[in-house]
Amino acid sequence: MADSPHLSGDLSTPESGAGGVRWRRFALLTVPAIAVTAGLGIALAQGALAASFAVSGQQFKVSASSLEGEGFAQYGSVDVNARNELIPVAVTAIREAKLHDLCQSVVTTLPVIGDISLNLTAGGKTPVEASNLFVDATQLSGDAVFSNIEIGRDASTLDKGPAEAQGMQDLFAQQADTVSITGLHQTAWATNAGTFKLSGLSMNISKGKKECF
Repeated sequence: MADSPHLSGDLSTPESGAGGVRWRRFALLTVPAIAVTAGLGIALAQGALAASFAVSGQQFKVSASSLEGEGFAQYGSVDVNARNELIPVAVTAIREAKLHDLCQSVVTTLPVIGDISLNLTAGGKTPVEASNLFVDATQLSGDAVFSNIEIGRDASTLDKGPAEAQGMQDLFAQQADTVSITGLHQTAWATNAGTFKLSGLSMNISKGKKECF
């Protein structure tokens, strides 16, 4: 019976036999990964990553019947949690935004008790207003209309959104003069804003799973 595949061999040699580990090839594969990790470390030190705080271990959901914004930018970045783990996100940055029928929800599962839902609503009559709004998201959907959009711009050269809305050099980004989204659904790790005015704010905690969408 033929021998089965294995990973044995003389590990002290640059390249072992046919069934052994090829160390030169392994080194070539690991160098890019090490370079990326080092690059992210440098970006973190320079404050080039997304949220300026350690994000929690829970994502939350946000919905709105409509969003109108002036000065839109979007680019890829990375959040960091309290364990110093890196989390890829898409940053949506808007210089001035108005949201109608805003809903925000997060579900926490506790021992014995089970699911606990925290729900926040605002903007039912008067829209929620935000300036220099940043959302670090993993999912976004809705019907969107952009004016004077630029797709594929270098993330380090963005200039239509908030002043701080710039990503790392050579990364993909897009920006527009204005954005309008109806039926907004978004899943995010973090949100921060210069100002956040929530008219008609209501917060509720309840047992069970109760999400915005």
